[in-house]
Amino acid sequence: MFPTKKHDALDLKTKEEIIQLYEGHFQEEMTAFEVLPASGSYREYCRIKSKNHQAIGAWNQDVRENAAFLEFSAHFFEQGVAVPKIYAVNDAKTCYLLEDLGKLTLFDYLSRTRELEGFSEKIVNVYKKVLRELPKLQITAGKGINYDYCYPRAAFDKQSMMWDLNYFKYYFLKLAKIPFDEQALEDDFQNFSNYLLDAESDYFMFRDFQSRNIMLREGQVAFIDYQGGRKGALQYDLASLLYDAKADIPQTVRNELLEFYLDELEKYQAINRDEFKAYFTGYVLIRIMQAMGAYGFRGFYEKKEHFLKSIPFALENLKYLLENNNIPVELTELFHVLDAISQSIYLRKIGLQDDALTIRITSFSYKKGIPEDPSGNGGGYVFDCRAIHNPGRYEDYKQLTGKDQPVVDFLESNSDMADFLSHVYGLVDHSVKMYLSRGFSHLSVNFGCTGGQHRSVYAAERLAAHLREKYTANVLLSHREQDF
Repeated sequence: MFPTKKHDALDLKTKEEIIQLYEGHFQEEMTAFEVLPASGSYREYCRIKSKNHQAIGAWNQDVRENAAFLEFSAHFFEQGVAVPKIYAVNDAKTCYLLEDLGKLTLFDYLSRTRELEGFSEKIVNVYKKVLRELPKLQITAGKGINYDYCYPRAAFDKQSMMWDLNYFKYYFLKLAKIPFDEQALEDDFQNFSNYLLDAESDYFMFRDFQSRNIMLREGQVAFIDYQGGRKGALQYDLASLLYDAKADIPQTVRNELLEFYLDELEKYQAINRDEFKAYFTGYVLIRIMQAMGAYGFRGFYEKKEHFLKSIPFALENLKYLLENNNIPVELTELFHVLDAISQSIYLRKIGLQDDALTIRITSFSYKKGIPEDPSGNGGGYVFDCRAIHNPGRYEDYKQLTGKDQPVVDFLESNSDMADFLSHVYGLVDHSVKMYLSRGFSHLSVNFGCTGGQHRSVYAAERLAAHLREKYTANVLLSHREQDF
């Protein structure tokens, strides 16, 4: 369900527990174990393979959150919603196995397609597939859910809204150095939340319905990470999807997709479109504020800088919403604060620093040709890995890739890959430093081998990790023969 990361993220005890659960359920010995990247949560994931099976392993010490995910998964699976099947759960309810829905998220698809052809009709059509499913998820499949399992609240109620608004106040406004009148802002929070609570809210609310939680597989969409679900208004999930900051959907397309969703919704129930849109604007704002709280907490407070990359997109969204406000409630201080955020030079500089240079790293097979540079700049590096000892020649490694630990161990102990990469780092580092100093926007680096499966994949992974640790740049990693 996710791309890869370093293989030592899980501690040994947790790894052994997940492997034991996998081998006990499938009655097969594990052949590959891949740790997957952390998201905004504290859950940990891995991909496990054996001769005839494959699954995602999850570990989370928050048992109540696990219970919500497992309960919702069972309910939606029974209702025919495309969610992962649960295979096994340990006795402590801290570890479970679920169906692997692949590696292609809507965000990944959006990013790759947009690089080649802009925000094309192809992307719009995928969003429409999602929006056909959303009312089913909210209304039809949402019926019969046991909301007693919801965590931490059974509904997106007054308390939930105030948590999000104060999260925004303390972890974003204060850390981003935005001045405000505390009492006036608190009064507006009360009035704003009261207005939102007037919207009809007897529906299932996914809570984090955004492009990284939507999977694409065999032309269909599927959903993950709905453990925060609860009862709420229809507008919230729609706001989460259409104003997903890093997806950066053009506003004209957002407006088109909003109308498309309303057309789909009317197949289930009658609605007042103008009233729906006013509430929608309000839910977009509270969703953006909740997300900004997360950016502030993870970025400013925990010093995880990649969370700050979404801030510039959120600023543009705020600017549009302020100029097209249709909320029928006076919120003077709140809108004063949001306007200050949208115009903050300090916050805009964060985005300029992070987006100065994009480095595109690709692994490929020479049998299928050298990848084109979609930036249009041409040039860059192509490194030939075929002189390096090939693990693909051995039966034990033929079904694995350069991201799997046995192949990693082979290349690090039975080849001169380390020496090869030391020269690669020297050349690429020199270019990156010069590109950053001269304000260049794109650099491409390609690694090729015979099949694009082992050596080139490993080399691309290592260079991406090296550059992400050393420079402030956007590093885009893809494995052409593995990702599609």
